[in-house]
Amino acid sequence: MYPNLAAFIADLRAHGELHEIHAPVDPRYEITEIADRCMKRGDQPALLFRNVRGSPFPVLINAFATPARMARALGVASLDDLAERVRSLLHAVRLRRLSDLVGLLGHLRDLRALIPRTVSRAACQEVILTNDEVDLRRLPILTTWPLDGGPYITLPLVFTKDPVSGSQNVGMYRMQVYDARTTGMHWQRHKHGREHQEASPAAARIPVAVALGADPATVYAGSAPLPAGVDEMMLAGFLRGASVPLVACKTVDLKVPAEAEFVLEGYVDNGELRREGPFGDHTGVYSPPEDYPVFHVTCLTHRRNPVYWTTIVGRPPMEDVWLGKATERLFLPFLQQMIPEIVDYDFPPEGVFQNLVLVSIRKRYPGQARKVMYALWGLGHMMMLTRTIVVVDHDVNVHDYSQTAWTVFNNVDAGRDLVLAPGPVDALDHAAPLPLLGTKLGIDATRKTAEEGYTREWPLLAVMSDDVKAAVTRRWAEFGLGEWGRR
Repeated sequence: MYPNLAAFIADLRAHGELHEIHAPVDPRYEITEIADRCMKRGDQPALLFRNVRGSPFPVLINAFATPARMARALGVASLDDLAERVRSLLHAVRLRRLSDLVGLLGHLRDLRALIPRTVSRAACQEVILTNDEVDLRRLPILTTWPLDGGPYITLPLVFTKDPVSGSQNVGMYRMQVYDARTTGMHWQRHKHGREHQEASPAAARIPVAVALGADPATVYAGSAPLPAGVDEMMLAGFLRGASVPLVACKTVDLKVPAEAEFVLEGYVDNGELRREGPFGDHTGVYSPPEDYPVFHVTCLTHRRNPVYWTTIVGRPPMEDVWLGKATERLFLPFLQQMIPEIVDYDFPPEGVFQNLVLVSIRKRYPGQARKVMYALWGLGHMMMLTRTIVVVDHDVNVHDYSQTAWTVFNNVDAGRDLVLAPGPVDALDHAAPLPLLGTKLGIDATRKTAEEGYTREWPLLAVMSDDVKAAVTRRWAEFGLGEWGRR
C-alpha cells in the first residue's frame, strides 16, 4: 500500500498509468476539458499537470478514473476483492466452535491496524502559513464549468468533531473559494458535518480542518458513507493494512493525516451563511445557488513540494464513478449481513449513485421484494435517499444492464409491481417538488407466484439445453464463423 500521494504517483508512473503534461494549462475550464475528454475515451492514464497558470503547484487528476487504477489505489487486484476482504473479516468474528477462537485472535491482531496513531511531526506541516500569509488563490483550484459560481475544491477531507461525544468525522463536501481566506462549506442536511454544526451552540465557531491529498486509501475513506460514530480513518487503516498516522493541527483541536499534501485549518461560524453555487454537479446538471456556511481559513500548512490532487464531476461517466463502485463492492457483505436474501446489487453510473440501484434477491415468500425495498430505504445515507430501487430474482446478473432491463420490461405489471414511497430525497434531487422531500419508486421485477395473486403459469425462459451448447462449441470451427469467443 501507499504511505502517501507521492508513492502512489511513483507507482502510476512505473506502470505507465501516468501522463505528465509540461505545457502551460489554465485551471479555469481548460483542465476540465482535457480531463473530461480523457475520461470519456475510456482507459486513459492519470494526468499530472506540471505547469498550471497562476500557481507554483502541479495538479493531479483522473487518478481514480479506471477500475484498474481504483483497485490499485486500494491495494486489491479487482474491486470485487474488497467484498471478499470484508466477508473474510465478518466470517472470522462468527464463533461457532472453540477452535474458531484461534483464527479470531489472529484477525484481532490485524485489526490493530485500524486504529489511527498520533505522531508529533508531519510532512504536511513542513510549511506553515497563518492569518494574512494564507492565500488560497495560490493553489491551482479548478473552475470546472462555465456557469459555476467560482473555483471549487472537489476532493477535500473535511474534519469536524462531535461537540457531545468528541469523536472526529471526515466528510467530502465541495468548497467554493470566495477569496484568499474563505470558502463555502457545502455540508447538506443529511451529512454528519451538518449534524456537528447543528449540535453546537448558535453563536459557536466550529473548528474545521481540511486535508487535501493524502494516500489514496485515506482519500477514498473520506468519501465512504459510514454510519455516525464510525471513524473513517479506521476504514482507511483496514484498507491500507496499516494505521493512518495523524498529527494535531496547529491552530484547531483536530487531527489530520500526517502525510497530506495541504491542510487548511479554521472555523465555520454557526451564525454566518453565504450564497454558494451554482455548481456543475455529479448529476450532470447545475445545482442551484443556495445559502451555506462559510469556512474561514486561519492557517494553511503543506509539504515543501506538494501536489494538488483534485477531481471533476459532471455527466457520467466521470472519475467519481469508480469511487462509487469501490463503495458498492466494499459494502455488499454488510448489506448481506443485514438483509440476507440479497445476492448482489449494482448502481448504474447513469443513476449517479442516488437515482437507481438494481438488487437481486433469493426470493422465498410473497412480498419479499417489497420488504427488501423498505429495508434498504431504512438504512443510513448510502441507501435512504435512493430514488429508485429495482428488485429482480437471484438468477439475473444485475451488472448486465441489458439482461436486467429485459427482465424488468418483461416482468413488471404497473398496477401490481410499483411501490411509491414518500420520504426524504437527496439535496441534489431536482425532480422532487420540494427541496429534500419527494417520492421514491420501488419496482418489483421478480417472478410472481399464486400467493401473490398471479394465477397463471409463469413462463419458462427460452434457452438452449446445455448438451446442445456443448456440442456446438466443440464443432464451432466447422461452421467457418471465426474464432470462438466468450459468449
